[in-house]
Amino acid sequence: MPSTLPKVHTEFLVRTRDAVASDERFIALLIGGSYIHGGLDEQSDLDFVIIVEDDSYADVMASRMRFAEALGGLLSAFTGEHVGEPRLLICLYGPPLLHVDFKFTLASDLDRQIERRTVLFARDPAAIEQRMQAGSVAWPNLPSEWFEARAWVWLHYAATKLARGELYEAIGMLGFFREQVLGPLLYRRTGRDQRGVRRLEALGLDTSDKMAATVARHEAASVADAIKASIDCYLDLRADDPMLKPTRGMPELLYDFIDRAVLPSGGAAPRE
Repeated sequence: MPSTLPKVHTEFLVRTRDAVASDERFIALLIGGSYIHGGLDEQSDLDFVIIVEDDSYADVMASRMRFAEALGGLLSAFTGEHVGEPRLLICLYGPPLLHVDFKFTLASDLDRQIERRTVLFARDPAAIEQRMQAGSVAWPNLPSEWFEARAWVWLHYAATKLARGELYEAIGMLGFFREQVLGPLLYRRTGRDQRGVRRLEALGLDTSDKMAATVARHEAASVADAIKASIDCYLDLRADDPMLKPTRGMPELLYDFIDRAVLPSGGAAPRE
């Protein structure tokens, strides 16, 4: 365990490790995220993976909330269906406040991993390490075609909300677009795994400072400018893959739609 971990993280990690070790249903406790990638600080989450005995998995999934509560200080928790991961239990502990993720998996899940995690506890350390080393490790990076198929639909959605005067909705879509498209492509540009917009500032990934222009104020003209900036930023990042087949009519059709959506005075075009 790194000696530089914040006290609250260290104490919770030890508490979790002891709880897993005392429960015969569990085979091992792993940890990933910033613990292994670096940069773990007082604001960081703890990302645990608990390996469960095959015969106990159904019981663990049914009782995992009780496991989280038994650690003490649980304020709130919910499962991860919204991110496509029903095995995940997302928790908030405190005080002091600490975000903790528990993912309950089987040993067979180590055959395909998204990152090489650290083993904090294992009943058979050699067996766990061997299976982890033998398994494939691949971050779920997405191809250029995935982004191209979605980018114009999402940006057009933002533009339609601008045209209706639903500025909060348009601003929300621009945030979603940064998370799902621009951030991952900035990571790709620097040869890193695609990780949304996390640590873009700390890593200095937006060297041209184009992302700031995609953040809008609650004004129609500002939202229009932010959508156009998002288009420009996407086109720049899209060019990293010269083999990609561009969507017909874009971005010209969308630029024209935005220009017609905002009146010269800067107000939103009226609804028909």
